[in-house]
Amino acid sequence: MRADHEILAFIGEQLGYHFADRSLLLQAVTHRSFANEATEGDQITHNERLEFLGDAVLGVVVSEMLMDAYPEVNEGELSRMRAALVNELDLARVARQRQLGEVLKLGKGEECSGGRNKTSLLADLLEALLGAIYLDGGIENARQVIHTALGDQVKAVGLRSARFDSKSRLQESMQQEGKPLPHYEVVLTTGPEHARQFTVSVCAEGQEIGRGVGKNKKEAEQNAARQALGKEPKPLKSSDLQEENLS
Repeated sequence: MRADHEILAFIGEQLGYHFADRSLLLQAVTHRSFANEATEGDQITHNERLEFLGDAVLGVVVSEMLMDAYPEVNEGELSRMRAALVNELDLARVARQRQLGEVLKLGKGEECSGGRNKTSLLADLLEALLGAIYLDGGIENARQVIHTALGDQVKAVGLRSARFDSKSRLQESMQQEGKPLPHYEVVLTTGPEHARQFTVSVCAEGQEIGRGVGKNKKEAEQNAARQALGKEPKPLKSSDLQEENLS
């Protein structure tokens, strides 16, 4: 097991953050099994409370990153993208890349059972470290570490998303074909003021090529572009919707 000063230097090198309060770092790398085996009188606190805090900090920062990177993506898709990033497997992968398991303080049982490479323990360790960084250096330092650790994954998750930014993909497709840029127009608004539903038509060269419905104009535009790309069945025309409302 590494000495405390070695842990401090190692984490500074791997995460690019140097703790002012060493006790926070040591708490972050201490698993419950190690604290439970401490001799009576030793004041050793495990990392579960810091893990709880780090999970919240990670969720906020990753949400910010996704909103900045993908301004046209709707709430539901952003939630799915965040879930694809903030999960045990991916957090453990980041921890392994930075060899964080080497500084984890484990009890003898966990040590013998390979705890340093357990996915759940590594994910918890990373979250605990982020919680400790937040307490030690504030949200900006935590944000910087998360951007460095997860920046590439944020880019990749957008590329993996089948529903990602349909407006941009439609525009690129039409530019490649030498066609004019598409034009979006709200053709129908239904529902009470507190629960509006918008129907948007997307046109090119004077012809409608797609139509979408959403709870706001941006969402409806994305759905219209998605339909134009052939991702969804074409919805009812506004005249059909009006007739349906009258019936």
